[in-house]
Amino acid sequence: MDISEFFEPANISYTPDSSGIIRMGDKITAFTNPEDFPEYHTADIVLIGVKEDRNAFNNEGCALAPDYVRKYLYDLYPGSFEPKIIDLGNIKAGFQVSDTYFALSTVVAEMLDNNIFPVIIGGSQDLTYANYQAYQSLGQIINIVSIDSMFDLGNSEDDEVTSRSFLSRIILHQPNYLFNYANLGFQTYFVDQDALKLMKNLMFDTYRLGRLRENIEEAEPVVRNADLISVDVSSVRNSDAPGNASLH
Repeated sequence: MDISEFFEPANISYTPDSSGIIRMGDKITAFTNPEDFPEYHTADIVLIGVKEDRNAFNNEGCALAPDYVRKYLYDLYPGSFEPKIIDLGNIKAGFQVSDTYFALSTVVAEMLDNNIFPVIIGGSQDLTYANYQAYQSLGQIINIVSIDSMFDLGNSEDDEVTSRSFLSRIILHQPNYLFNYANLGFQTYFVDQDALKLMKNLMFDTYRLGRLRENIEEAEPVVRNADLISVDVSSVRNSDAPGNASLH
């Protein structure tokens, strides 16, 4: 499958250390030349940026996140591991948001089908739904873990997937391939009681932030069993993610 048509090169400003010290940027093969899309079939991990924020809630500009994340990721020092990492660049925003979802789900399905671990750098969190669609296309039942201060259930009047309603779309999707959903770090004052009751009735796992702070080890088996992990940058403290305009 030719997935290169979905991508544009990443904007990477990484400069190798003159002293020869190895950093992440030296370990990653990146798509920077429009005429030379990388051969990804040999990768263990691929990085996929997604330039989409049209359905973001109060987070305009997060489509620019992929290259900003790379700026800091590439400067980090690697651990004692040797996976082959390939950066495929950025998926271009489609004419409609649904076009971006299609592109992302197609690319993720291709990676999973080749036993390659995809890391998606958003973009807004509604892209979780497009990730879910990739597993659906493969007919794979999955466990989803969301690190988020709320459940993103939206309301019954939502006609489109947004960063505040994508979970409802996943739960209601038929046929359904969601085996279990777990939320790590929700905050009670951001979640109404009806939503908590729904999570309980569906036998989903929810872990309040205070509970995790007291015993973070509880998160380990949940994360270990996850097929898909979605991280809302709003769950990161403001001092570490000041560019996020969302209050939550």
